[in-house]
Amino acid sequence: MATIVMESIGRVFISLQQIWQVPQLLTDAAPSMPSTVRDTEVPSYFRERYVCTGYRPLNQNWRYYFLSLFQRHNETLNIWTHLVAFLVLLIKLCQLTETVDFISDRHSWPLLILVLSSLTYSAFSVVAHLLGGKSDLAHYCFYFLDYVGVAQYQYGSAVVHFYYAVDESVHGLVSGIFMPTATILSCLSCLGCCYGRYCNHSLPTWICQVVCSFFFTCPLPEVCFPGCSWNRDIKMSMFIFCCPMYQTHTFELEYMSSGKLYSNLHGICVAALFVGLYTCIQIKDCHIYLHQSKSLKNALKHELHAGLVFGC
Repeated sequence: MATIVMESIGRVFISLQQIWQVPQLLTDAAPSMPSTVRDTEVPSYFRERYVCTGYRPLNQNWRYYFLSLFQRHNETLNIWTHLVAFLVLLIKLCQLTETVDFISDRHSWPLLILVLSSLTYSAFSVVAHLLGGKSDLAHYCFYFLDYVGVAQYQYGSAVVHFYYAVDESVHGLVSGIFMPTATILSCLSCLGCCYGRYCNHSLPTWICQVVCSFFFTCPLPEVCFPGCSWNRDIKMSMFIFCCPMYQTHTFELEYMSSGKLYSNLHGICVAALFVGLYTCIQIKDCHIYLHQSKSLKNALKHELHAGLVFGC
């Protein structure tokens, strides 16, 4: 019996050794593959933030990019995560075909659409990350194809949710607009991703930051009503000192439901320490509340007086 076990272990060990030798064998089979380059040697739109090396050189033959599947570079993780997902989904589809009749059973068609859209999305992503580094044209074409797969996956998810997850009472209300809306949103998502991929590199990053911060800093309502504008600092202060008051109540509920568990695991002293810590937090929150309330009342009086003066 021991001899049989040792022979089995030896076979497994030899198999693992052979698997680990596959990348080296592929490297020896293709010794002419050029090494990766730094970010300064590729166009700006190929660069990833904080990734300084590991880029594949441009304008190589297609064989190089296919063999780079087994090379270590900046897209290796992206390629293999999508490739493994594709293989898992393919195996799952083969298992489903043994138990589900996708041809005759119409109720299974949404599931088939989801699985096929997932396979399409994963396959297009593998192609984009594997071959998108050949040239400018290949970069845009394959990544646009990837975004088509993303939109297809979004549409498949919408189909499954509509036919499997939507309540029967709601189904009749949204049946006329749900799928057309999902189709339009999927197309807009694809167009938006393609536009962002094509135009994002021509705009400095600080422009996007300024546009985003505009909605948080530009006081448009205050400009329209100069006399009765609510100070943004007042509103921010209200949220700040209200958050701890509501948040600490979560700890109280957690302790009330799991107090016995904490006592058994850590002892009564640790449980008492938790109660004491919670009490200190409540005292601190009350102090913040009282201090901020006074400042808030004074600010409100000032704002109200200003509004009356300006006739607002």
